[in-house]
Amino acid sequence: MLLSVRIIAPLFLLLVGVRAKNNTDNCKLVVESESERKVLRSLEPLTKQNFTVEGEEKDKYIYIFQVCGDVDGLKNVGLVQRAKDSGKQTTIGSYSHTRAIGGSDWVLLIYEGGEKYESHCSKEPRQAMIMISCSKKANESKFSVVLEDRERPQDCYYLFELDTSVICPVTPSKLSAGSILLIVAFSCLAVYLTGGFLYQRLVVGAKGVEQFPNYAFWSEIGNLSADGCDFVCRSRGNREEPPTYRGVATEPLGEEPEERDDHLLPM
Repeated sequence: MLLSVRIIAPLFLLLVGVRAKNNTDNCKLVVESESERKVLRSLEPLTKQNFTVEGEEKDKYIYIFQVCGDVDGLKNVGLVQRAKDSGKQTTIGSYSHTRAIGGSDWVLLIYEGGEKYESHCSKEPRQAMIMISCSKKANESKFSVVLEDRERPQDCYYLFELDTSVICPVTPSKLSAGSILLIVAFSCLAVYLTGGFLYQRLVVGAKGVEQFPNYAFWSEIGNLSADGCDFVCRSRGNREEPPTYRGVATEPLGEEPEERDDHLLPM
């Protein structure tokens, strides 16, 4: 029994995970096409969320929108209009009649098949157009009402806007190869210094400058570098020892032997 649970549980979680990743498949396209389905998949992070907005002051309605999901548990209803005073709900669009048009940083989502107008627009079904635009400044998605165009004989619509960072195109990294190499080099240096310091202090028990990893080696490198710089960079003319003045020695001179000239005198 326990073995069966261990086998079934991962499979169940896997199935739930796969289902959660395909919520946009709930949308039924008016004309099934791979291009529109691809546009819908780009909206996957926006699924299972209610986007709510109140109309203008003279508007007595609240609008609730979901991407490929049931609003307030209403089956196949993707956008509803709710009266503030009575709470009456009117279906504006159904995600069972969906169209999707996408660009580089925007998506136009169209829900058709709403409730029919009572007297406007030749009593045709309502439809909603939701313009979903890229907004990198928006930390949260912002839903707003633009207009309801019903002063025409047909093809009336509600227009909404949804600003979100979800559909923004991925910006490629601007780091050059040299910058990446420098970052890697400095990271390795930081790890070397930190690890070496801790090893010298905690394991070896070094104190003072001896805590620096490989202190003797780096000291020798520093001395050799200084000598090389001194040899190359300092000006010494032709590097021959210049003539210098040598003073008289201060050591006492030895006595010279006395020369006698008695042999020069006539005998």
